[in-house]
Amino acid sequence: MSGSTDPIYSNGKKGRLNNLFAFFKSTKGTASPEDNKIISPPTEKTNTLVQQSDLISRDLSWLKFNDRVLDQATNEERNLFDRLKFLAITSSNLDEFFTIRVGSLYNYLDFGKERLDYSGLREIPFRKVLMREAHEFVRKQNDCYKNQLLPLFEQHGFKIIKLDAVHDDEKAAVEEYFERTVYPMLTPMLFDYTHAFPVLLAKVLILGVITQVKGTSSEEDRKLSFVQLPLNLPRFYVIDREDELLFLPIEDIVREYIHKLYRNVDIVSTNLFRIIRNGDFSLEESDDVESDFIDEIKQKIKSRRLGRVVQVSIEHDTNPDLLNLFKKRWEIDDYNIFPIDGFIDYTSFWGIIKHPEFKDQIPAIHPPVPPLGLDRERIPDIFEVMRERDILLHHPYNNFEPVLQLLEQAAEDPKVLSIKLTIYRLAKNSRVTEALLHAAENGKHVAVLFEVKARFDEENNIREAQRLQKAGCFVIYGIGLLKTHTKLLLIVRNEGNRVLRYAHLSSGNYNEDTSRLYTDTGLLTSNEKYTEDISEFFNVITGHSIPSEYQNLITAPRYMRDKLVELIQQEAKNAQAGLKSGICIKINSLEDRTTILELYKASEAGVPIKLIVRGMCCLRPQRVGLSENITVRSLVGDFLEHSRIFYFHQNGDPVVYGGSADAMVRSFDKRIESLFKLVDPRVRQEAIHILYYSLHDNVNAYEMQEDGSYIKCEIKEGTEPLNVHEAFYTVTLDQVMATHLFEDEPVRPSRPEVPEAIATGELTETPDETQV
Repeated sequence: MSGSTDPIYSNGKKGRLNNLFAFFKSTKGTASPEDNKIISPPTEKTNTLVQQSDLISRDLSWLKFNDRVLDQATNEERNLFDRLKFLAITSSNLDEFFTIRVGSLYNYLDFGKERLDYSGLREIPFRKVLMREAHEFVRKQNDCYKNQLLPLFEQHGFKIIKLDAVHDDEKAAVEEYFERTVYPMLTPMLFDYTHAFPVLLAKVLILGVITQVKGTSSEEDRKLSFVQLPLNLPRFYVIDREDELLFLPIEDIVREYIHKLYRNVDIVSTNLFRIIRNGDFSLEESDDVESDFIDEIKQKIKSRRLGRVVQVSIEHDTNPDLLNLFKKRWEIDDYNIFPIDGFIDYTSFWGIIKHPEFKDQIPAIHPPVPPLGLDRERIPDIFEVMRERDILLHHPYNNFEPVLQLLEQAAEDPKVLSIKLTIYRLAKNSRVTEALLHAAENGKHVAVLFEVKARFDEENNIREAQRLQKAGCFVIYGIGLLKTHTKLLLIVRNEGNRVLRYAHLSSGNYNEDTSRLYTDTGLLTSNEKYTEDISEFFNVITGHSIPSEYQNLITAPRYMRDKLVELIQQEAKNAQAGLKSGICIKINSLEDRTTILELYKASEAGVPIKLIVRGMCCLRPQRVGLSENITVRSLVGDFLEHSRIFYFHQNGDPVVYGGSADAMVRSFDKRIESLFKLVDPRVRQEAIHILYYSLHDNVNAYEMQEDGSYIKCEIKEGTEPLNVHEAFYTVTLDQVMATHLFEDEPVRPSRPEVPEAIATGELTETPDETQV
């Protein structure tokens, strides 16, 4: 934000107090140089620039992704509580979008830095386009709630009510709840010439209260204060009647009794609002990792609480004087202010969804099944199985248990010498952490590269890393300005006449909670070509070493973009030479300009390109003369699509990679990443089958259009529904081996023999499933 002098204080304290609200009125429209008091429609020139660009804006594409999530909330085939879940998810998604993406945009606006978006727009006109789209999304959110979900509440045995719907005896209980629990926690924060503007927290419900001297009507006697509603109190006070549950919002309770905080004055208005602050920060490289680096991260976390305001959600009838103050104080305008015709903060609906009364109405999640190649999830000796063959794990259809067993068995096994692991995000009560602590206690060398810059998990990661460090683990706190996003585990074991290494490579985090909710792939292997690569990789990222060429890894930031470009170019050369070609990529996000331009060239060369991009996609498909051979689809449903698979046809001898990287600038240039080549024919074929099902899903799929919009795929007449989030629970190895992506691929051989050693052991108890 610009300017350190607050104009509220500029003309003398006493005069400013007496004319506080007159001052608010005088500041209308002065929030920022490009302020538009009315959100105007886009100009024809703006629309033309956006549509003519060969690249699609990352941020506009992200809003289209949240549209697809909201579409799940409008789906009448879903259970009401499932639909409420998706509405809550769109709200938390939008919070993060404003915190990071809009926050990042304001880093340019506030400091006068230039930015050219993929849409072709500079930072100021792009802000208007982006915020206009965000307003439209919030309108659709509110419409979904008011017109589609709210009318269904009563028939499902609950209501969200106002205080006037409460019976007298119930109201007495509500008042007692306020007196005993809420009132002692409330703190009015006055703003006038003797009280500085208070620090208002982001993502917290706040009441702006305007008061005046009792019995007067003069605006000169009015004062403003703020009351933040405690985060550690539930959003709803629940009244349990015989035939229904009533959910009374806490803000209505506080409003009803707020006069108890303001005695002997008149309350002019109380207005509910909620703010989002810029949480996008970068880190300066520090020489002293042990102290300066961690302290800087802790300081940056605190700075999020003071970041500039980028969004304000308000009630429709908010006092205009209060709005004028917000505009002046926070240097915002109507683009940043979102009047809510519905309910402020839909994330609060988790309190309804998870109420014990509705436990039986939450759709059940299918219990995990053994991975193909394993007849059991829990086996007596995981090392024995990994010596037999590579095993592909496909979560959440396969349990995360084999990975946890590998770590827990290694922690207790006297033959295990060392464990090396990269950690990006952990579960709250992490079995991974406990296994590593036990390993250290048992005298094993434990080295953990802990990424303490994982956004919004910084505090938890620092806390867990320090626990491990105190237990004697060798902890590395990230590598300078790079984020360590790769997911690798290496175990060294002395087996008498030889020392063997065992590895796990994955697209997902070592987090047993998200493994039930995200689709990810992981590889368990003792193949020396992998373990040698991973040993070399750990030496590079924990020491000062420049790697020789890896056998089966592609790594970032040094090599990944160039290698993927080389593979794309090879497909283009094959197509131009009349050979068979094809590219199929499944990722979360596609944003890297170099990669996109190479895909365009390959398309023009005649390469058929099938992309499965769950989130934002900056590539524009199906444009004549540019990308006619490229299709893009997105899968949004019960699970968050998180696996990454890169397939290159290679004239009928496919090369397939899995891993943790998306095709983004940050993945290639700002992160330590890895992709791993799938060399075992059966494992490679399993990955190809994942792509095949993803391309043929007609329940969760949306097809991207040339203009950047998406159309929901429909089940055509005579076609069976294919829902990947159900189908992978029942897939057989014979089906997998018969799959091919492009017409010229040979049909794979039938089901291979499964070694007897794999067929031992028993299934473990399936853990309780949680919702996203």
